Amino acid sequence: MRQQRRRRRLDTAVDDGLIRRNPCRIKGAGQEKSPERPVLTIPQVYALADAVGDRYRALVLLGVFGSLRWGELAALRRSDIDFQARTVWISRQLSEQRGGGFAFGPPKSDAGHRTVAIPSVIRPDLASHIVTFAASGDDGLVFTSSAGRPLRRSNFCRRNWHPTLRATGLPPIHFHDLRHTGNQFAADEGANLRELMDRMGHSTTLAALAYLHGSDERQQAIADALSSRAAAELNRPKARPSGTQRARRRGTAS
Repeated sequence: MRQQRRRRRLDTAVDDGLIRRNPCRIKGAGQEKSPERPVLTIPQVYALADAVGDRYRALVLLGVFGSLRWGELAALRRSDIDFQARTVWISRQLSEQRGGGFAFGPPKSDAGHRTVAIPSVIRPDLASHIVTFAASGDDGLVFTSSAGRPLRRSNFCRRNWHPTLRATGLPPIHFHDLRHTGNQFAADEGANLRELMDRMGHSTTLAALAYLHGSDERQQAIADALSSRAAAELNRPKARPSGTQRARRRGTAS
């Protein structure tokens, strides 16, 4: 039973691109090492969003700043987005079927059903996208192909993603690295383990722990923050004693 739980957790890590293969299923598991997935900078994210074109600009930005999977993005409906609350409700995902069909189904786990807060900075892009490109009606898909069909990952990558990477000069990253980037952004801003798990839609700590590693820049930022706090406390002017306090001191001295 314990081995089965471990295997399921590692399957989740494979799905999220954190490791290439499940070491429980391969020979020489103890030697398995996975390369570090790339994390984009914010200027790189916006360079991608600018270059991919108007139809898919919001797809890129929400993939990063919402930390959403491809299937979750492809399944979003108009009614899943609450602009007043600045949230996106994730309740399903789109899967491509062999033979060319599509199927909408529930997230991979109960934790996948979640509400994700989105930054205000991308709200104008998302609102403009819905007005211009989303399918009509509350159940209309937010993101579709140019023909109004559900998105197919292979077509999107061939027609849009790979040409965009070449145009921006970025390395050949995967679309899933947008989610990875967003997860790291959240961790860098101080999200704790529970908050990362909720945002990512995971019921175990395995995937979220990958983003809570230290870095030289983060350690320096912590040291600078401590220095600023100490300096502020030491430089704070001492409060002058009140008249009553001064009188008491004179009385004590006499």
